[in-house]
Amino acid sequence: MPAGERVYVPFTLPGELCAVRPASKRGEGFAAVADIIIEPSADRVEPPCLHFATCGGCALQHWKPSEYLAWKAHLLTGALRRAGFEPDPAPIIETPPFQRRRMDLAIRRDLGITLGLHAARDSTVIDLTECHVLHPDLFRLLAPMRVLLRGLNALGREGSAIVNLLDSGPDLLLRTDRPLSVVDRTRLAAFATEHGMPRVMWALNTATPEIAALLRPATTNFTGTNVIPPPGGFLQASRPGEAAIITAVMAGLPPKPTAKSRVLELYAGSGTLTFAMLKHMRVHAVEGDPAAAGSLKAAADASGQTGRLTVEKRDLQRQPLSAKEIDAFTCVVLDPPHGGAETQTAQIAASKIKRVIYVSCNPGALARDAAMLRGVGFKLISTQPVDQFLWSARLESVSVFTR
Repeated sequence: MPAGERVYVPFTLPGELCAVRPASKRGEGFAAVADIIIEPSADRVEPPCLHFATCGGCALQHWKPSEYLAWKAHLLTGALRRAGFEPDPAPIIETPPFQRRRMDLAIRRDLGITLGLHAARDSTVIDLTECHVLHPDLFRLLAPMRVLLRGLNALGREGSAIVNLLDSGPDLLLRTDRPLSVVDRTRLAAFATEHGMPRVMWALNTATPEIAALLRPATTNFTGTNVIPPPGGFLQASRPGEAAIITAVMAGLPPKPTAKSRVLELYAGSGTLTFAMLKHMRVHAVEGDPAAAGSLKAAADASGQTGRLTVEKRDLQRQPLSAKEIDAFTCVVLDPPHGGAETQTAQIAASKIKRVIYVSCNPGALARDAAMLRGVGFKLISTQPVDQFLWSARLESVSVFTR
C-alpha cells in the first residue's frame, strides 16, 4: 500500500493504535482489517450483540454511547459548515434499541435455511439469532419463517424477504427463485393467519409482486389517516424517529399560513409527512414511485381530503419541477433518497420560494444541496439531528432554510 494513502479501518475508534492489513481498494484509499488493537480507546465498550463485526447491519456498537452520539451530531454540523452555514443544531434525538420496524432479509437454502443480513462488504448471509435493532414483533418472526421457508417448493437456492411492521400487523413481501405452487400458497395463508399478517405478497425473482394471501387491508396510520402502503414500500425506520421528523417539519412550516398557503412536498412517498402538514396547510405532493403515489392518492380519496391535497406522479430526477412551477407555493418540503436532490435543488434555488424544509438521511448529499441554497441567499434557521439508524454511520436530519 503506497505511503500517504487514506486507509479505512472498520470497528476501530479515534485515537486507537492498531496493527492493520490492507484488504481492498476503496474509493481514493484502501479498506483494511485491524488484526490487533494495540492501544484501545477509553471509549471502547463491549458490543451488546454477538453478531457485531460479522453482520453488516451495525458498525458502531463498540463506541461509548455519549461519544457515539456526539460524533453523529458532528456529521450534521460538519456537513452544514461545508455548505457555508454556521449551524447551532438542536440536541440530537436518539432512537432506542429494538425499534426498527422494517427488516430486509436475505434467504439461502443449503443444508438448512439461512435467514438474515449480508456480512459487511460480503455476499455471505449471517443467520440472525439475535438483533438489538429490530422491533421484537419482527424479530420473533424469524424462527417460524425458517420453518415456513424450509417447506416452500418455491424456494430453490435463494430469495429475499421484506417485512414492514404496519399498524395492522407485519406485512411480508417474499421473493423466491421458483414459481409458487398451490401448496405453497396454502402454507403462506396459514402462516399469515397464525402470525397476524394482513397480507403476504410474492414475486418470482425481480418480477412485479402478486398477492399470495390477503386476510385484511394492510394499513398504517399517518397522523390520523389510514394508508395502504405498497408491498415492501418505504417507511421511516422507526416510530420514534418518524415522530421526531414530523415534529421538526411541523415546527419549520410558515408560522402564520393563510387560506391560500400551499406546501410543495417533494418525494412524498405514501404520506408520512403529507397528512401531518394537511392539518395546517394545503399540500401538493409529488412522488416518482407509481405505487407510493397511488397509495397516497387512495388514502386521500378514502379520507375525504382531496380538497386540500393534490398528488402528482413525477420522476424528480428526470423531470424536476421548474423554478416557475415552484413559485406558486408558499414553501417547499423535500425528503429525497440517499443521493439527495441535486437537480431539483438547483430549480428551488432559481425560484422565488422563501422557505425550504429539507429532510435528509445523508449529510454528504445535504452539504452539496444546501450549498446551492446558501449561494442564493438562504439562511439556516434551525436543524434537528435524529439518530434513527442506530449504530450506523447514517444520520437523519431536518433543516429549515429561509431567505
